[in-house]
Amino acid sequence: MTVSVSRLDGTGHAAAAPLTKGSAGRLVVSGLVLWLALSAVGIGLWRGLGNSSIVDGDRAVSRWFAARRTPTLNTLTHYGTLMAETITAIVLTVILVVVLRVWLGRWRESIAVLVSILGELFVFLLVTNTVGRPRPPVPRLDVAPPTSSFPSGHTAAAVALYGCVALIVLRQLANRVIARTIAVLCWCVPVIVAVSRVYRGMHYPTDVTFGAIGGGIWLLVTVLVVLPRATYGRGASAAAPS
Repeated sequence: MTVSVSRLDGTGHAAAAPLTKGSAGRLVVSGLVLWLALSAVGIGLWRGLGNSSIVDGDRAVSRWFAARRTPTLNTLTHYGTLMAETITAIVLTVILVVVLRVWLGRWRESIAVLVSILGELFVFLLVTNTVGRPRPPVPRLDVAPPTSSFPSGHTAAAVALYGCVALIVLRQLANRVIARTIAVLCWCVPVIVAVSRVYRGMHYPTDVTFGAIGGGIWLLVTVLVVLPRATYGRGASAAAPS
């Protein structure tokens, strides 16, 4: 009978195997596969299903939101969009990298945040330049960037960044009430961002849906490659006898 013991770092947290070139390779390959998959969906929606009930429903929802705009909702959705703007993501990422390094005494979680947001941006730029789907035929409340409507980069970034924060907090914060509260608030952000982007005429519902799916898949890849179970700090101890 043998006993497998979790290796601990200097702070008492479980220490995962170091990141290697193989880790980087898995991230790159995963990103390329995700690009191809999302591009296929986006091109299918724009060209293959251009006159389908799915796309007709997309347009109907966009018009429904546009017809129900109010000054108050315009303001609220403006701030909802700001939660995942590029400048917001950059500032939050810088802050999180520093805070996580100081809090946990290691770089692994900080690297995870960087990989999560930078990888999502890499995939988004590839997909949006491949698909080229026009934006909804309704008045837009924001200046449209020179990118495709598909997928929603704001939604993908919100899922990747805020989702990564939620998972790290749930794994590492000992106070479970605070950890769960922060996680719930983080997971509310992508929903707010997605609704705001559709309301403001910047994306179709399918754009934000697949933006969320893409961001979620990339977050999963980041967790599997950069944050395996061995980085789970709470209760790190000897494993059960085997």
